[in-house]
Amino acid sequence: MPFTQPMLEEMNLLLKFPLSSLHQGLKIHQDADPGTIAAAKRLFEKGIIDRADGGYLTDLGHDLIEHAQILSSALAGSQE
Repeated sequence: MPFTQPMLEEMNLLLKFPLSSLHQGLKIHQDADPGTIAAAKRLFEKGIIDRADGGYLTDLGHDLIEHAQILSSALAGSQE
């Protein structure tokens, strides 16, 4: 299954979460890009983040962000 635009928006948002601390999250403001706002809501509905406007990664979110970073690094490396 190819990545859809909504999936890409969700992965891009996931990659913005800091991994250095479990006590850091993101706040998606009302004036953010509509795609980002929608991605945050979808991630929340899937149990990947703990608030519809960002918040913190859940345990599932932490697992997924690690995979997203590996995928992003691998694909970026193939473009060089």
